[in-house]
Amino acid sequence: MSLKINKNLPLIDQHDKNFMYGGKFGGNFIPETLKKPIDDLTKLFSKLRKDKKFLKERDHYFRNYIGAPTPFIKLENLTDHLGGAQIYAKVVSEANGGAHKIYNATVHCLIAKKAGKKYIVGDTGAGYAGKMLSMAAKKFGLKCKIFMGAKDIKRQRPNVEAIRKNAAEIVPVTTGSQTLVDAVSECMRYWVSNCDTTAMCVGSTVGPNIFIKICAWSTAQISRELILQVKEEFGKIPNKLKLINCVGGGSSAAGFWNEFMNTHAEFIGVEAGGPKNSKLHAAPLTNGSKIGILHGAAQYVIQDKEGQIGSTESISAGLDYPGISPLHCFLKDARRARYTSASDEDALKAYQLVSKLENISPSLEPSHAFAEAIRIAPKLKSSEIIIVNSCGDSLKDKDIIKQKLGSYIR
Repeated sequence: MSLKINKNLPLIDQHDKNFMYGGKFGGNFIPETLKKPIDDLTKLFSKLRKDKKFLKERDHYFRNYIGAPTPFIKLENLTDHLGGAQIYAKVVSEANGGAHKIYNATVHCLIAKKAGKKYIVGDTGAGYAGKMLSMAAKKFGLKCKIFMGAKDIKRQRPNVEAIRKNAAEIVPVTTGSQTLVDAVSECMRYWVSNCDTTAMCVGSTVGPNIFIKICAWSTAQISRELILQVKEEFGKIPNKLKLINCVGGGSSAAGFWNEFMNTHAEFIGVEAGGPKNSKLHAAPLTNGSKIGILHGAAQYVIQDKEGQIGSTESISAGLDYPGISPLHCFLKDARRARYTSASDEDALKAYQLVSKLENISPSLEPSHAFAEAIRIAPKLKSSEIIIVNSCGDSLKDKDIIKQKLGSYIR
């Protein structure tokens, strides 16, 4: 039996008194020591999201610091090359810093200032969340510490350099898989002991409910812009519209789809399928994963036979996560969104084709979304519209792309 979406409530508020979406996903599975800081942050955010002065301040920084609105463009060369559907892109990578993570980071720093905090900590995988938090912390005068897996530090060198340039401290995480999942765990452990003086920014729509809410609410700026741009371009919401987004933790997709929830637009989320010659992946929704608890929330999680967190593999550090936002679990089981996956190889091919034909160069995360667009576009009619969220720039992946393809196009 599928779950139901309440059209009269924002998606982030469609939970019960225990913060569970559809009675199955989310919640606050946290230690006793975190209950008060989580409650305090929940109450503060509930107040601020209705505060006209705070909203005006947020919008000011979105425009004058982040550079909103980001472009909405037709990919004419790619459309002509493939045939079939018309392909467009929301070029969120044009935002200050080169990715969508800047919205969440900016809002978290604004909230931290309101709460009287002097320090802020965060996690990062691809380095985007860390880079953006270090930028925003510098902007608003907060001292910043970033937890990052040792494996990701090696493969995301440009963003690591940017974090250090912004005077933030990087804490290498050498436990477990040394990737995003372990960075989030270590960041949360640190916050437990320092929450009196320190704010925490979770880099995606994962973790205890309040972090899911703040991230999705902040990143919804993408679709607030896009729905206006779509109406300006087409005069209405097109009858056959597909919104395609990569999905790791799920923040960019949540922001990309938010304002279209009550339209007939089709949502397609693309997870990381991993290498074609490997059984490992980072696609819990498309590979039948069971519900488990990860980072304080119930969600579909890649697990081993004993129910422990399973190993993942993806060329994309930003999608290399064994869980998935409870919001996406809810959307999947409510049949509001469809989820699929793209392999490492298909993502690389998509990056190569888009960068060659168009004046954008997507990072390996949105290249997974472009892979799905490239796969389905030729099968569709020219009256159908595809919009891909190009939510990150390829510069951070320069070393990986050179290693895999022999050259880098930008």
